Amino acid sequence: MKLILSIFILVFIFSLEQIDKENPSKLSVENATHKRISADTDKIYDKLVELRRDFHENPELAGNEKRTQEIVKQYLLDLGIEVVMEVHGYSIVGILKGDKKGKSIAWRADMDALPNDFPDKVDFKSKIKGIQHGCGHDVHLAIALGIAEVLSKNKQSIKGTIYFIFQSEEETFAGAKGMIDKGLFSKINPEEIYGLHISALPVGEIMVKPNEMFAYQKRIRIKLKDELSKDETKALTAKIQSLLSRVQTCTKPWEIQSIVDPEIGLINQNTIFKDYLFVDGQFNVYSKNGELFLEAYLYETNKSNLPKIIPQIEELLAKEKYTQKVISVSFVQENPTVINDENLTKKAIKSLNKIYGNNLVVNDFGQIPYFNDDFAYFQQKIPGVYFLLGGSNSEKGIVAMNHAPNFTVDEESIKIGVRSFSSLIIERLNTK
Repeated sequence: MKLILSIFILVFIFSLEQIDKENPSKLSVENATHKRISADTDKIYDKLVELRRDFHENPELAGNEKRTQEIVKQYLLDLGIEVVMEVHGYSIVGILKGDKKGKSIAWRADMDALPNDFPDKVDFKSKIKGIQHGCGHDVHLAIALGIAEVLSKNKQSIKGTIYFIFQSEEETFAGAKGMIDKGLFSKINPEEIYGLHISALPVGEIMVKPNEMFAYQKRIRIKLKDELSKDETKALTAKIQSLLSRVQTCTKPWEIQSIVDPEIGLINQNTIFKDYLFVDGQFNVYSKNGELFLEAYLYETNKSNLPKIIPQIEELLAKEKYTQKVISVSFVQENPTVINDENLTKKAIKSLNKIYGNNLVVNDFGQIPYFNDDFAYFQQKIPGVYFLLGGSNSEKGIVAMNHAPNFTVDEESIKIGVRSFSSLIIERLNTK
């Protein structure tokens, strides 16, 4: 009996080997696809750079992205991609159907610029006074259009449908929710959604982690009877600020530039950007109609701690004998935060590293304060992953620190973004 079983196993293994010899392996087919994607990306790179610079020279604020929408629309139509309009404001959706049936995946890019006049050392400066692409959405647009073009050239490798969501009004946190409220997901039905943000990481790196990418941001408002002196108010806000402070010894997680520091930044397991709570700067103090307002933004990494914050403040106010002066303590702004689907994040990391090597994706061990993204609203409806794409290059003097003076981006990041995420989308469409 053992001899018969052994012969059977040997015959089975031999049969599998013959099948492999007679048919190209799945791996070789995948490699050919990704090589084609990389080559196609190289071919359109210069065009994408020019496109990005055009967006940079002609920025539009949230809710005013008319010119941007027209360019995106025409670009998609020229690729033979179906276009869906009237999905909230100047947002627009492109639909690319593969040659084979399969699941559906969405890629999202934001469109709007910022209201500022920060120094900008590039030759293609904004032509619109007081408006600037100081957060990198011009790069996001170029990458998304590049992915659309590369994948449209590789329809034979696509199993399923890809939705390209070009979203208006991200900076005001209104666009994603507006699209959803207007019935976006009755028009399209993605099973997964992906997006990115250019960041101060070195060009050539992609950072991601499961669960929260950013700290939870809340705006607290303490309303009192306007009966406190300036000294009493100053002392009270100092005590509240001390109460709302939990950081590692001798660390300053509010110094956002440290996120790229190899010793204390996000890439280090001992990063200072984990397990913290702090108030952003000083409280904004003002009086109105006989009431005293104390307002500030706070940042907390641990969701389970959020319900404790207001009771802790109320307890402090009682301890300081201000109970009779308290009118209310509340959160007046509570935007959701980006939370990456754990399963999809692990699969995405595995796919990208398999295709482009283990140096492409770097681990993220913390949560970033200040920044956030209304991509979170999409993630509330669909499992999704949000990536940070490196845009800095110290050798070129380029620092891609968003919302900061002299924000610049190494445009090589466009090529890396298009190539990497075109491949990821193909991989995700071809796997469960």
